[in-house]
Amino acid sequence: MPRSLVIWGSLLLALVLAIMPLPNFMQIGRPLWVLLTLTFWFLEAPKQVGLGLAWCLGLAQDVLYGATLGEHAIIFVLALTFIGVMRQRILLSPMWRQALALAIIYATVLLLQLWLNVLIERRPQSLTLLLPALISSLLWPWVRLGLSALARWRLR
Repeated sequence: MPRSLVIWGSLLLALVLAIMPLPNFMQIGRPLWVLLTLTFWFLEAPKQVGLGLAWCLGLAQDVLYGATLGEHAIIFVLALTFIGVMRQRILLSPMWRQALALAIIYATVLLLQLWLNVLIERRPQSLTLLLPALISSLLWPWVRLGLSALARWRLR
């Protein structure tokens, strides 16, 4: 199976998980599935997954969520830019430190998203917006291990 097919399949699955219905009490902590998957492939295959793809997937998520067009696109591009700057440090760190670095990056871009929402829609949100960053960073080890296994399986 070609590597690009595995990448596109995992990103499509992440988009499906991002719009999958959840009970109301779980909505506030919905993991950043698309950003987690983009992060993995950006770290593992930076020549195939870049800022352009992040922008396109962000626009797709904006359309699926009915959000302001470009909101998630900007967030995804900023997150991958920060990750790109720290790429070697993240890759060489133990898993817990990777998760901590991603929690900080994700929280930073979610705070920027909060700021954008206040500017654009004039509707303040609470800081519970940061909960997905925490949950996503806790899921990072499993996402990384699962996608790594998928990438290795593809090589057989």
